[in-house]
Amino acid sequence: MPLCLPQLSRREFLHRAALAGAAAVLTPSVFAEVAAKPRDPDTFFFLSDTHIAADPAVKAHGVNMTNNLLTVVREVLAWPVAPAAIIVNGDLAFKLGLTGDYTAFGTIIEHLRALAPVHLTLGNHDQRRSFWQAFPLDATKASSVPQKQVTVFASARANWFLLDSLDVTDTTPGKLGQPQLEWLTREIAARPDKPALIVCHHHLDRIGRVGGVKDTPALVAVLNAHRQVKAFIYGHTHDWHVSQHEKGLQLINLPPTAFVFEPGRPSGWVRATFTDSGAEFELRGIDRKHAEHAQVKKVSWRTA
Repeated sequence: MPLCLPQLSRREFLHRAALAGAAAVLTPSVFAEVAAKPRDPDTFFFLSDTHIAADPAVKAHGVNMTNNLLTVVREVLAWPVAPAAIIVNGDLAFKLGLTGDYTAFGTIIEHLRALAPVHLTLGNHDQRRSFWQAFPLDATKASSVPQKQVTVFASARANWFLLDSLDVTDTTPGKLGQPQLEWLTREIAARPDKPALIVCHHHLDRIGRVGGVKDTPALVAVLNAHRQVKAFIYGHTHDWHVSQHEKGLQLINLPPTAFVFEPGRPSGWVRATFTDSGAEFELRGIDRKHAEHAQVKKVSWRTA
């Protein structure tokens, strides 16, 4: 059941705002201003590891996750250009994927739908059934992989493959499973015309960094068998980092929107703009004084 929350029309917004009543944040005039922004088809916004709890006062690692997400939402809505899409890459919920967590998350994230479609993936602190129950009107498309939330969509310069690495809720490692790997192989092979970009919550396991995708060797075999696969974009580690796999695959580690594990590392979101030959990824830190705020990392795609 792949989930994409489509951009809201003015009529839909007015209907939802009326239901929200005093809880509505965007006024009709602000909605109109946001919805009218010029769109850059080559730009995408990424959030990861939001960890939203039902109670907005909850903190973890000394951080109020709700306040952090609201800060990011305000900055994204104020951005001068609308992206092609916004992707929130897993660990949407605080810890156990409770229904109330998703209700709170959905209330905040809905504001972004004034700007662009919002794609959601799942991480190890999510729970599928609670998640699906929280978005009953939006989760309408049956998944190609039973009990996994996967999808593929095209943009101007790339084909996007959104994976589901959730294995067991509140257990660190993730797993794709053979049916999902077979689906990914077929879907990549069917689209050789553009760069393929993979979005997955968990990282690739390697020496010194485990707790990621348990079936990493099988996944890497698929990715390296198709040279049009250019980047693997992930979260989970709560760290902002860009590196390269041994065969030239770009590895983009998104920062957490919520809290960091290592003191001093940045939290925030990422603005990415793509070309035919690569991309640039800009960190937008919640702490504007952080040394890596507004840092831009440019990457080049491996050759076919």
